[in-house]
Amino acid sequence: MSGDARVVAVLGPTNTGKTTYAIDRMLGHRTGVIGLPLRLLAREVYDRIVALRGPSVVALVTGEERIVPPRTQYWVCTVEAMPEGMGVDFLAIDEIQLCADPERGHVFTDRLLRARGLHETLFLGADTMRGPIRALVPEAQYMQRERMSQLVYSGQKKVSRMRPRSAIVGFSVDNVYAIAELIRRQKGGAAVVMGALSPRTRNAQVDMYQNGEVDFLVATDAIGMGLNLDIDHVAFSSLSKFDGRRMRPLAPNELAQIAGRAGRGQKDGTFGVTGDVRPLEDGVAQAIMDHRFTPLNKLQWRNHALQFGTIDALVRSLEAPPDHDVLVRAREADDLMALKSLAESAEVTARCTDAPSVRLLWDVCRVPDFRGISHQEHSSLLDVIFRYLHERGGIPNDFMARQIKRIDRTDGDIDAISKRLAFIRTWTYVAQRKGWVDEIDHWRRETRHVEDRLSDALHEKLTQRFVDRRTSVLLRRLGQKEAMVAEVNDAGEVTVEGEFVGKLDGFRFSQDKGAGAAEAKTIKTAALQALAPHFHLRADRFYNAPDTEIDYTEQGGLMWGASAVGKLVAGSDPLKPQVEVFVDDVAGADVAQKVQRRLQHFIDRKVAALFEPLVAMQRDEALAGLAKGFAFRMVEAMGVLPRAAVADEVKALDQDARGALRKHGIRFGQFTIFMPLLLKPAPTRLRLVLWSLAQGLSEFPESPPPGLVTIPAMKDAPQGADTMAGYRNAGDRAIRIDMLERLADMLRAEDSRGGFEAKADMLSITGMTLEQFAALMEGLGYKAEKGEREKVKAVDAAIAAKPDADTAVMDAGDLAPATGADDVAASPADVPEGTGDIVDEGIAPIIAEASETPEESPGVPVNSETEIDPGTAPDTATAAVETEVFYTFTWGRMANPRGRGAPQGAGKPRGKGKPQGKGGPKGARKPGGNKGQNFSARPPKPEKKIDPDNPFAAALMGLKDNS
Repeated sequence: MSGDARVVAVLGPTNTGKTTYAIDRMLGHRTGVIGLPLRLLAREVYDRIVALRGPSVVALVTGEERIVPPRTQYWVCTVEAMPEGMGVDFLAIDEIQLCADPERGHVFTDRLLRARGLHETLFLGADTMRGPIRALVPEAQYMQRERMSQLVYSGQKKVSRMRPRSAIVGFSVDNVYAIAELIRRQKGGAAVVMGALSPRTRNAQVDMYQNGEVDFLVATDAIGMGLNLDIDHVAFSSLSKFDGRRMRPLAPNELAQIAGRAGRGQKDGTFGVTGDVRPLEDGVAQAIMDHRFTPLNKLQWRNHALQFGTIDALVRSLEAPPDHDVLVRAREADDLMALKSLAESAEVTARCTDAPSVRLLWDVCRVPDFRGISHQEHSSLLDVIFRYLHERGGIPNDFMARQIKRIDRTDGDIDAISKRLAFIRTWTYVAQRKGWVDEIDHWRRETRHVEDRLSDALHEKLTQRFVDRRTSVLLRRLGQKEAMVAEVNDAGEVTVEGEFVGKLDGFRFSQDKGAGAAEAKTIKTAALQALAPHFHLRADRFYNAPDTEIDYTEQGGLMWGASAVGKLVAGSDPLKPQVEVFVDDVAGADVAQKVQRRLQHFIDRKVAALFEPLVAMQRDEALAGLAKGFAFRMVEAMGVLPRAAVADEVKALDQDARGALRKHGIRFGQFTIFMPLLLKPAPTRLRLVLWSLAQGLSEFPESPPPGLVTIPAMKDAPQGADTMAGYRNAGDRAIRIDMLERLADMLRAEDSRGGFEAKADMLSITGMTLEQFAALMEGLGYKAEKGEREKVKAVDAAIAAKPDADTAVMDAGDLAPATGADDVAASPADVPEGTGDIVDEGIAPIIAEASETPEESPGVPVNSETEIDPGTAPDTATAAVETEVFYTFTWGRMANPRGRGAPQGAGKPRGKGKPQGKGGPKGARKPGGNKGQNFSARPPKPEKKIDPDNPFAAALMGLKDNS
């Protein structure tokens, strides 16, 4: 060492620029080396120097990484990996106060005592090292550096109230993960920094924090070792740590080393506690703020002059006591423990018979226990490595390949990948040792690639678990008070600042369901703020949209495409529903009013178009008196009104009033008074919705499928729903109103008292089988009696169809209906409405006729005797007879023959009570025709006038003249 070489101790608290000062001094020399406490910090310093001088002159040497260019001038190393005996102009040791660390202190003490630069040596650390350095290095000079910013204690604070750019410190992996998970839920996420992370993973996490992707950092005490981060506040989640042997409380100077990371440069910082940690004592907090700590008086030491003659000699030299009062022998380290374990093996002892073998064994024992499984497990691995090195002079390639292949997997969770990363660090360390493997460059690359892949996978897993990028970004932008950019695609998916936050359904925002309670509030606040201008643009587009883009549902919802934008509510009139819009409050009153006006226009136009006959009748000023009142009832009923409900009103209508109502399309059916145009699917669908609103129903009955004559009865629906749907319940089925009236016209020609059978036309218009038709008739009030009879074959029917002339005349009279043509027009009030309506529909009136075949008429006996061929057994002939099922229908509501559902004329006594009244006894004939004599004392009723507006008026007038 030259005589002008100087040794300087640069002492002071954190944030004094000591490391930066050392880098500047080293670059002022031709060559230099700097030793750092962590490989993470070594990588950071290496990157800084490379940025200044380029990678061709800077080397990085750690236990698991070795980058040494041929023209290296400056060496950046961990303290344990510093090359010995290298003559460099400058040498520096950072965090020199770690000489007192129970686990690693003896390494730093050795560098303090023996490592020197040719021209300049710097020891960087806390002021507590002033006394030991003065005692051990008397030639040292001292440089005091003051902190560039203030450090203030802020007490206890919950994590939920932690401000951005804060670091929460834990002292175990489980503690760090738990805090990071809590911050993710409440603050959007945090970066994780631990000493066990690979430099690649740690740098990726730090970059995420430094770039502002997350505002919080969760770390172990590794951040206290010189890592320069943009931290405003440091919070301790614990005040004790496990030091490898036991749990112990942290000393004030150790707390200060970590708390000092808060505040960089001229920016002040704060520190405190969080979680269940009790507030710091006033004296401790004040000591940290004033940087006043108890000076160190003992440093860890282990003998560097080792004896390699035998294993026992090596152990004795390692356990030799120090020769200075300031020094204390270090506790048994992992490498010494491994040496003693291997020394118990007879095979290892037999191999170590000379100094090179013992030295080799010691080098193997110094492989760090990265895996941390157990001391015995680590010793077993070292035994394998030592045997290979001693027997073969190196570790076989196939063995290395197998070990690396087992580890080279990126599947699994954070713990699984972290374990693999710890395992690969062992083989990375082995590959860095010169002479231990063949093709050293190959294995260095292989182990480095595996470690990089695992590091990237670990970073990704940490980010997935502990970072909600969406919430983090939104919180940061909300805090900046700047307008955020929102985008809405065609599917309604909303992204704010590039992060998916939910969907815009019409004018309501539904946020992503995957967010928790804490994230949900942030997402909604940010999304609605960013969506404000989109609501106005969407409202303008909706207001100008055609009616074809808007529709209503059967439950009263209002849809714009696939988006619900409102619902119908009851108004003052069934045909004047009102609108309630679905618009978020943040959209503003203007948007809500615009949407409401557009929907109101839509439903008003829809009602006017589909109920045009009702609207026209409502506005017809020509209607007066009873006709006007009846028209009002029809409007109230939305064009469909059960006749039983207005029987008296219908009876009170004269022919002029009925004619005026028929002009508006009203049909007076026997069961229902309705407008055929309003039975179409579209008016029916809307009528059900409007009726349900007026009834105050919570669930609306659905509209029947179009085109069906009968449907399953609407039994569970509210009363009157079948009528509004255009059907009438009859047993287990409901029949469409217009088809029911056609059926009633057919039934009017039948003998409801004496009984009749179903005609083919009846089954045809209903589309039912005979059994289904019987159930329908029972639902309409008829009795259906089931019977069986011999089936008439076609030949028999042909023979039965040719009676003599006299018999034919008699049968025709017997089968004629009891009600004559005079009865039909006896009184305007009793006119069968079905007959008049058929004329309106352009169908000829139904005239009672005799049954076409005897078997269809219950009044004609059928010959049931069977002629048996000679030689045929009677039983055989009887078995050959085919039978058929038939039903005889009679009106079943005799107590109320004109009640709800009773066809006009059904159930009337024919010839009873009036011996010579209408029709007379069945089968009686008047001279000159089939009309019964009328012996009524009342004057004859006026003849029914022919409606001049009837399209069949001319034909009817001709028939009248002919009669």
